[in-house]
Amino acid sequence: METPAPPWLPESVARTYPGWVQRKAVTLCKRDQKRGGSGNVQDYRLAIHNAVVASAGLDHWTGEPLDWHLIGSYDPKQADAAGAEHKRRFALLPTPSQPTGSPEPAFVICAWRTNDARHDMTPEELLEFCRRVVAHAERISAPAGGD
Repeated sequence: METPAPPWLPESVARTYPGWVQRKAVTLCKRDQKRGGSGNVQDYRLAIHNAVVASAGLDHWTGEPLDWHLIGSYDPKQADAAGAEHKRRFALLPTPSQPTGSPEPAFVICAWRTNDARHDMTPEELLEFCRRVVAHAERISAPAGGD
């Protein structure tokens, strides 16, 4: 099964794309099998690839352009050493995310930052949480006196 890079990916990224999809598929398939999932690596490759194509390069939740040059470059050892600055550097790293939390091959693509913030929330819980954040920010930034 082929997972050719989408035409909108820069050529330098297109060369690394199939390997990235394969590595993500293996990792996520193994994780989900431990959680009771029944998919195989090929199912995961196709699901991740289809999510990438559907994303058109944008974060599913925020619509932000993702930094596709970052795929395959994240190193957890560097992350531990560099802390928050490292997380900021990789904030727009494209990441497959399972919106339902089910251990099956169903994905959207979002930024690492978005996926980290969303964590185990359902899509509905994420939207409600974001509404509360925005409402609170608007309340605390509103001018006093209600003019």
